[in-house]
Amino acid sequence: MAGDPSELAGLVKAKAHALGFELVGICPADPAQSSPFFEKWLAAGFHGTMEFLPRSAALRSEPRHVLASARSVVMVGLNYYVPVQHAPGQPKIARYALGRDYHRVLRGKLSALGAALQEAEPSVEVRPCVDTAPLFEREFAVRAGIGWIGKNSCLINTRRGSWMFLGALLTSACLEYDTPDPGGCGACRVCIDACPTGAIVQLDGRWTVDSRRCISYLTIEHRDGVDPALEPALAEWTYGCDICQEVCPFNSPREHHPLRAAATQEPDFLKRRAWPSLAEIAIWSHEEWDQATRGSATRRASHVQWKRNAALNLRQSGKSDHNG
Repeated sequence: MAGDPSELAGLVKAKAHALGFELVGICPADPAQSSPFFEKWLAAGFHGTMEFLPRSAALRSEPRHVLASARSVVMVGLNYYVPVQHAPGQPKIARYALGRDYHRVLRGKLSALGAALQEAEPSVEVRPCVDTAPLFEREFAVRAGIGWIGKNSCLINTRRGSWMFLGALLTSACLEYDTPDPGGCGACRVCIDACPTGAIVQLDGRWTVDSRRCISYLTIEHRDGVDPALEPALAEWTYGCDICQEVCPFNSPREHHPLRAAATQEPDFLKRRAWPSLAEIAIWSHEEWDQATRGSATRRASHVQWKRNAALNLRQSGKSDHNG
């Protein structure tokens, strides 16, 4: 089997599925084509205060900046969907952050996938990548045939929807490649109309997200105060936002696509931590924040941001109660 691209690809896919990845596809490690649009996106200021994005812009188009010997990109998708019901007075957290930190979960699985490939072909090099690596991972996911990019900028798989973490395994192995996914949103604009801050906008004829108006950005990445005009739209969201995915038709189950809203089977994502109330979070000490967010993606937002968001939620809740 040594060196056979088709058999090696089959081995990789079988191992990926055994590790729990629902989606897996392979594409060549050729330079990405997303840089021109990304530069326009940055020039429009859509990155807000995320200065790490322009700093890494020059690296993102070339996988060989991450692994010099890269010849193939194995793209995987891991379902994180869990049905939730928000309780008043409690923090409302995007589903992706409810379980164990996905970086650790995906990195562990990708490392195991790389080890399986190296066991079959000891001479190859591998590099696991989650979203901290400078890589246009959604473009490579499209090339690898595991989905297409929706108007809300999420990668969508026609059969499984968009509740997926993406991961990449760069490798020097020559593998058999898949064909790009030709799917698309068509005339649908449900997510555009549902976004309470109007964050999904057109740029250069394409739909994209203006981070400065995105609830996920405002509650997680934005370190300063929130524009008072946007505060009512944040409403109950304390960390992140799921609205554009909740309304997406491709995340609604259908008789012939029952997996679209199937709950994740990943144990690390099913484990739920107990969160204090918004009133308690609003007066958190740093030590309480540290303890509550340890081992969770919610640690991305600082102690100060968590308190700010909880206070904003309480303020909006108070206004709603008063109006009611």
